[in-house]
Amino acid sequence: MTHPADIERHPDIAEMRTRYEIAAASPVAQLMDGLTLLSGIYLALSPWIVGFNGLAGITLNNLVTGLCVAGLGLGFSFAFGRTYGIAWCAPVLGVWTIVAPWVISGDMSTTRTIWSNVIVGALICVLGLATMSLAGSRAGWRMAPRMGQRSESRR
Repeated sequence: MTHPADIERHPDIAEMRTRYEIAAASPVAQLMDGLTLLSGIYLALSPWIVGFNGLAGITLNNLVTGLCVAGLGLGFSFAFGRTYGIAWCAPVLGVWTIVAPWVISGDMSTTRTIWSNVIVGALICVLGLATMSLAGSRAGWRMAPRMGQRSESRR
């Protein structure tokens, strides 16, 4: 019977953790993580920075969505190996940020909300896609071997 502690010492897991640590330590990854964090902070504070805090719906939306994006950025920077699997959330939040001024009930689509949300939403979307590609290519993530083929690390 295999115990959970035994799986922690498996060579494939150790190799995967090493790859994720190398990917997370790269300057490109650190730049993306920092920009994701800053984009989230800006989105959370944008109603007061841009001046549409009188619109309660979009203000609350941007505050909550921005805090979520900032949390993702922190997670990517501190524990990339454990959070890369939810990197798909960032592009989804970016798209939501873009469409939010038109979707939230009430008239939230002012020039200020549209410009602010579209720009920061597009940035969050691009950063999220870049983080997803970092997890896929730089960290050495690979598809599961096909039937009949063995993994390189087990040969």
